[in-house]
Amino acid sequence: MKLYLKGHQELYAVEQLQMQLFPEEPAETVSSPFTGDGAVSSLSRGKRWLTAAATIRWKGKTGRAVRRLDMSKADDVRLRRRILQQSYYLAAVQVLGATPPWGALAGVRPTKLSTQHLLDGGTAASADRMLRDVYFVTPSRRRLCIDASRHTVEAASLLRPKDLSVYIGIPFCPTRCAYCSFVSQSVEKFGQFLEPYLEALCREIEYTGRLLKESGWTIRSLYMGGGTPTTLSTPQMARLLQVIRDNFDLSECLEFTVEGGRPDTLDVEKLRVIRHGGADRMSINPQTMSDEVLRRIGRCHDTAQTLRAYEDAVEAGFTGINMDLIAGLPGDTVDSFLDSVRRVIRLQPSNITVHTLALKKAAALYQQRQDLPSGEAVAAMLDQTERELRQAGYEPYYLYRQKYMSGSFENVGWCKPGFTGYYNIYMMEELHTILSLGGGGMNKVNLGPNQLERFHNPKIPQDYIARIDTILRQKDEIFAILNQLIMDN
Repeated sequence: MKLYLKGHQELYAVEQLQMQLFPEEPAETVSSPFTGDGAVSSLSRGKRWLTAAATIRWKGKTGRAVRRLDMSKADDVRLRRRILQQSYYLAAVQVLGATPPWGALAGVRPTKLSTQHLLDGGTAASADRMLRDVYFVTPSRRRLCIDASRHTVEAASLLRPKDLSVYIGIPFCPTRCAYCSFVSQSVEKFGQFLEPYLEALCREIEYTGRLLKESGWTIRSLYMGGGTPTTLSTPQMARLLQVIRDNFDLSECLEFTVEGGRPDTLDVEKLRVIRHGGADRMSINPQTMSDEVLRRIGRCHDTAQTLRAYEDAVEAGFTGINMDLIAGLPGDTVDSFLDSVRRVIRLQPSNITVHTLALKKAAALYQQRQDLPSGEAVAAMLDQTERELRQAGYEPYYLYRQKYMSGSFENVGWCKPGFTGYYNIYMMEELHTILSLGGGGMNKVNLGPNQLERFHNPKIPQDYIARIDTILRQKDEIFAILNQLIMDN
C-alpha cells in the first residue's frame, strides 16, 4: 500500500500504524503524489494550529480526517506524532469497515502507556479514559491493557537498584514448525554444533558469573528459552544447570523458568533434572490440542504426549507451569480452538499464554497460507477465550503485539493469582537490564526511563561458537556501563 508523506518526515510513526491497520498490504513509501489506492499523510503549520491530515483510498472507498495541535506545542515530537497517527487512524476506519482493536496504537508494547499512567499516580479509570480518548482503543483491549499494567506495577515494586534479569538461549529445535521465524537450528541438520555450542555457552556463563560477583549485581529472574532448550539431552541439561548453579547466585531470584516448549522433548527424568537443577517454572507448549492442526504446522507430537508431559512435570515437582496456545493456526476453527482452551484449563496450569498467529516472512507458513481462519474467526477465538479464562480465575499479566499479526490483535499471558510471570514483564516492559547469554540473545542495558543500549549476540550457533571471545569482551563493556550507572546515581 502506497504511503506519501507531505510536509513531514515522520515515516516510522505513520508507516508502523499503516502496517498494523492494513497487515495484508505491503508498505510502499513514495516520494511524489500518486493516483489509485494508498495513503497521504500531511502536516502543515499555521499561525495558531499545527494540522495533521490524512487521506486514504482503498478498495473503492475514501477516508479523510484532520487533527490539530496548538502551535505552542508544535515542537513536542511526541504530540506531533500523535496527531499524525490519530488523523491516519480516523481516516482508516472509514475505509476498513471495522474498528481496529488497538485503535491508533502502533507499538508492540501498548501497556507501557497505561503502566506509566498508573506509576505516575493515575487510576484505572483515568487510564481507561486516556486509552479511549487519545488512542481510540476498544473497551475489551483497554481492560486487558489496564489489568496487565496492574501486574507490571506490582513487578516493578519488587525491583532494587542493582537487580537485573538473565536470559539463556538454546537456539536448537527437534524440527522447525511451519509458523516459526526464530533463528533456531533443527537438530536433524545441525546437531553436530550442539555440543560445541554448549561448551561456548558454559564459558559465557562462567565469565558473566564472575562479572556479576565482582560488581554486586543481583539476578532477579532467569529464563532459559530458545529454540527449544529441552532439545538438550538429559545429561547435557544437567551439565548446563550445574554450571548455572556454580556461577550464578540465585538466592534473590524470584523465578527461574525453563522453556520446555515441545512436549516430545520431555520425559519425567529430564523434568526431574530441571527441577533439581533449580528451575521452579516450566513451560509446556502444545499450541493446539488438535492432532490435525498439529500435523498441519509440523509439530512432531500429539495431544497425548502433551498430557503426559504435563503429568510428568507435576510429578517432578513443578507448581508453576505455563502452556502456550496459538489462535489462527491453519485448519483451526472457533470451536476447535475453544476446545483446546477448555482442555488446557481443565489441567489447571498456573499460566496460559494465548498467542495470535503472526505471519513472518522467515516462516514456511508465510508462503503456504492455506486454510487460515479469517480475522473475524480469530477475533471470536480471542474474545471467547478471554471469557473462559476469566471465568476460570485467570488474570492477564502481560501482553505484546507483533507485526503481521492476524487481525492486528495481541499475545496475552494469563496467570492464576500468585503466579505472575516476572521475567516476561521485566523483558517486555523493559523495566530493568536484561543480560542475554547464548546465540541470538539481545542484551538490553537500562540507562534510565525509556533509554536502552542494546548489544547483540550472533544469531547463528556457528557464528556464536566462532566469536565467543568477542562476546566475552562485550560483556566487559556491558558491565562497565552498568557499574558507571551505579556510580552516577
